[in-house]
Amino acid sequence: MQVDLFDAVIVGAGPAGTAAATTLARAGKSVVVVDKAVFPRDKCCGDGLTTLALRMLETLNFDPATVASWQTVDGAWLRSPSGREVKVPLPDGRGQYASIATRLDLDSALVDHARAHGAEIRENWVFDSLATANGVTTLRSASGESISARHVIAADGMWSPVRKSLGLSQDGYLGEWHAFRQYADNITGPAGHRLYVWFEKDLLPGYAWSFPLADGRVNIGFGVLRDGKRRTKDMKALWQDLLRRPHIVEALGDGFTLIDRHTAWPIPAGITDATLSHGSVLFVGDAARATDTLTGEGIGQALLTGVCAAESVIAHTGNAPAAAVRYRKDVRHHLFADHRMSQVLGKMLSSRVVARGAIRIVDLNNWTRRNFARWMFEDEPRAAVLTPSRWHRGFLDQDGAF
Repeated sequence: MQVDLFDAVIVGAGPAGTAAATTLARAGKSVVVVDKAVFPRDKCCGDGLTTLALRMLETLNFDPATVASWQTVDGAWLRSPSGREVKVPLPDGRGQYASIATRLDLDSALVDHARAHGAEIRENWVFDSLATANGVTTLRSASGESISARHVIAADGMWSPVRKSLGLSQDGYLGEWHAFRQYADNITGPAGHRLYVWFEKDLLPGYAWSFPLADGRVNIGFGVLRDGKRRTKDMKALWQDLLRRPHIVEALGDGFTLIDRHTAWPIPAGITDATLSHGSVLFVGDAARATDTLTGEGIGQALLTGVCAAESVIAHTGNAPAAAVRYRKDVRHHLFADHRMSQVLGKMLSSRVVARGAIRIVDLNNWTRRNFARWMFEDEPRAAVLTPSRWHRGFLDQDGAF
């Protein structure tokens, strides 16, 4: 059945967009998702899924079995700048608290999931412009197609063409962090089944990682604060140096093989300064700069903002101002306090002394190791202890997802 006027049009079919689409379709709203890509398509990412991300996927009734590269992990191995290594375990037998899945597989499965729930998906649809009149917004593609809807959800990433078309882009903005990533196989070392986080002296408050995938590969990379001093060629040299460091080679195994080329991407982690709405448009995911500024993880926040936007549209269909007010309130409630705490912690961890001390404290006993792991993987919001409005039954002792 052809729909002439949708309740919502979503630009971008990544995790934020598909979470919004699934939520809207399940509520009986007419929704169309447009994306310039044809799925499956790759997306430069660390591929890590925190407890927040997993719980959000669970609320969408998503099935991890539909993702071929899905790998559940039971904890993380942390390495201090001093060389101290600590294993921080996650609860055993209580569900999933951390998993890894390539964006190639995950995003494609999320598109299929949204489609199965009734969302219309239009691939190879390149956004060009939009105009609003009489409470209806019409989007036009580069090829001249048009779609009209009462609400628009911009899930179109860091560079957000929708935001740019509205004149809301910030000149020179390149994100708060910068990251490099590459896949590797022939992993004969423990990285084949262990999740590693290396707090290298020259990366602080950033870190390097190796995340295992179910198909035997690893996602290996690093993220650094964008301070205006590091140039791209310097980071390329740093990448080569990291791959030669003895503890990293030991984790991967001497014969590891890099796959294809490395890729780099900016990380927008400034949600408290972001434009969250404009007229009929709600910005979600990277378009709302929703990534966690401490870890660089953004999939959980993307899913959360997508669901919040959808719920705002469901509650106020046809009333864009009211939907925007609710959405901004929900995002502040869920993410602002955590963002500010992450900023403070990030500044502290830029010190080698503080970073070393933090790992020593983590390694004090089983309780500190176990609970640090849950905090690290966002089992509860980072600033939850300081925000009583988010306390709930089973606070700090929930089972994992799935």
